[in-house]
Amino acid sequence: MTSRPPSIVWFREDLRLADNPALAAAVAAGGPVVCLFILETGIDGVRPLGGASKWWLDKSLQALAGSLAKAGGRLVLRNGHPKAVLFDLIGETGASSVFWNRRYGEAEKNADADIKSALKDAGVTAQSFNGRLLMEPWELKTGSGGYYRVFTPFWRALQAAYAPPAALEAPKRIECAQIENERLADWKLHPGAPDWSAGMSAAWTPGEAGAKARLLAFLEGPVNQYAEDRNRPDLDTSSSQLSPHLRFGEIGPAQIWRAVKAGVAAGRIDERPAHVFLSEIAWREFSHVLLSFNPQLAQKNYNPNFDRMPWRRDAAALTAWQRGETGYPVVDAGMRQLWQTGWMHNRVRMIAASFLTKHLLLPWQAGEDWFWDTLVDADPAINAASWQWTAGSGADAAPYFRVFNPMTQGNKFDETGGYVRRWCPELAKMPDKFLHAPFEAQESVRSKAGVTLGLSYPEPIVEHSAARQRALDAYKQTREEQGAA
Repeated sequence: MTSRPPSIVWFREDLRLADNPALAAAVAAGGPVVCLFILETGIDGVRPLGGASKWWLDKSLQALAGSLAKAGGRLVLRNGHPKAVLFDLIGETGASSVFWNRRYGEAEKNADADIKSALKDAGVTAQSFNGRLLMEPWELKTGSGGYYRVFTPFWRALQAAYAPPAALEAPKRIECAQIENERLADWKLHPGAPDWSAGMSAAWTPGEAGAKARLLAFLEGPVNQYAEDRNRPDLDTSSSQLSPHLRFGEIGPAQIWRAVKAGVAAGRIDERPAHVFLSEIAWREFSHVLLSFNPQLAQKNYNPNFDRMPWRRDAAALTAWQRGETGYPVVDAGMRQLWQTGWMHNRVRMIAASFLTKHLLLPWQAGEDWFWDTLVDADPAINAASWQWTAGSGADAAPYFRVFNPMTQGNKFDETGGYVRRWCPELAKMPDKFLHAPFEAQESVRSKAGVTLGLSYPEPIVEHSAARQRALDAYKQTREEQGAA
């Protein structure tokens, strides 16, 4: 009796065993399974991971390897061009089929299509699945047959159309093909000389088990306060903090959707906060729709009228923003949280992004690029779509005249000052009244708190009112030039 040939499951942005359709298909094929991850090189247009994402990937692959080992499997690591790696493995193992979950960037889609065609020409079964989104970007269409450019109608349509597929259990046993492997340590994804990742190690547990624990902890209580607390950066429970786990596919959005809906049905979760929370999952979906139909979302203005925007070039201001040394405490706290943990609360992301693009009048691409390198959840769709939204150049964007006042935002959403005091400890003794604007306090007040502007804490790099007016003037100029064109 001839045993069945091996199947290859190619892990990419789906580093989990449960609810993984590509893995389920490979196991169902009946033969040995080659569980493969490729550190891809040689594909034009694929954006290299940033430093924080590399750190996360290193830990996530370790976790995946451990989970596979418990099921009798083995994670195979190879680096190179994926087509070459796959054909090499097929030659080594005699594999007759390859399964993977789809990606949605243009370069990745083109590479996958080329690989699928080549495999089929060689007589190898190649099958791909949706393991990353609730619905494929092209499935939801407007009445005119196009894609949604405004979030609210997209969210309504998604709720009406989406029904999660049946959950796929993690395989209890995986028959493993024994082949040559590479060492993860040789890929040098973990930073060295210096190793700046201590804060991220303290904050996160990458991997499928860490993702499940985050979801469970959030749904056991904090979710019911989400509608009221989601803009509170001082509360660790105000966010699910699932974004990096979603980014690397350690949990899928369908799993989250099912868990939330089950909680509502059982009466554990109230409908209103559940709806608000799932709308954030829908923003992720909307961002992927935008990326799918606008491949240059991270480089080019979605709204081409912003090509006329008179952005400034100011390396010193950009550096001050990156380092959390703008003199505006809520902005600085966010940028320091980002640097230390690889993550920033969403409300503060909007404040920091508004400050860069409007107070400093620096191009959104500079901020998007910094976030890409420093965020553990740097997603090619969400990062770009969110930056363009704040800058005013994106789909369904914030109005050009919305310039977040960092003092007002700080007083409103960090009312107790817990967030700023945590990440800007030099301001810890400032009274609440002046915590978000220490430059407005009398010298005697600052002295009593041990704060010396320009020494212990920076002076503001721009004056708010003047910077706001400069931004409004620039946006007005852009609109006038648009009208004259």
